[in-house]
Amino acid sequence: MATNFESAYHLSQLAYPLFKASGKGNIVFISSIGSIMAFDVGSVYGAAKGAMNQLAKNLACEWAKDNIRANAVAPGVIWSTLTEELKSHKEYLKAVESRIALGRVGEPEEISPVVAFLCMPASSYITGQTITVDGGFTVNGFIPILVNKTGEES
Repeated sequence: MATNFESAYHLSQLAYPLFKASGKGNIVFISSIGSIMAFDVGSVYGAAKGAMNQLAKNLACEWAKDNIRANAVAPGVIWSTLTEELKSHKEYLKAVESRIALGRVGEPEEISPVVAFLCMPASSYITGQTITVDGGFTVNGFIPILVNKTGEES
C-alpha cells in the first residue's frame, strides 16, 4: 500500500499548492489492469491500484475548481524487467497472449504516449478517468489453462 498508493497520494498532496499557484495542473497516476480485474495473486497490489483509480476520480472533482486534472493509466501485461521471466514459461505466456485481443504482450513505448496525451492541451476535457492500455486484455478477461508435464490440464 505504501509503494502503490500512499506514495501517489502524498506526492499529489505536495504538488497541489504548486499547481494551484500556477493556475493549472495535471496528474497522471500509473495504475494497472490489476485494479479493475481479479487475478489469483496480488490482492493488496490490486487493491492499492484500485484505490489509486478512485483517488484520480476524487481529486478530479475536488481540484477541478483550481483547473487541476487527475487521471490514471492502467497498463496491461507490458514487457519489462518484471515480466522478462514470462519468456521462459512458454505455455503460460501462450495462455496470457491468448487472452489479449491483439495477441501479444505490450511494449513500454505503447504506454508513454497515452501518458503524454493526458498531459497535453488536446486532453483538456479529460479528468477523473482510468484509461486501460492493455491490447484488449480486460475485454477478454483472463483464465489461464496451464498444461503440466504429463500433458494434463491443471
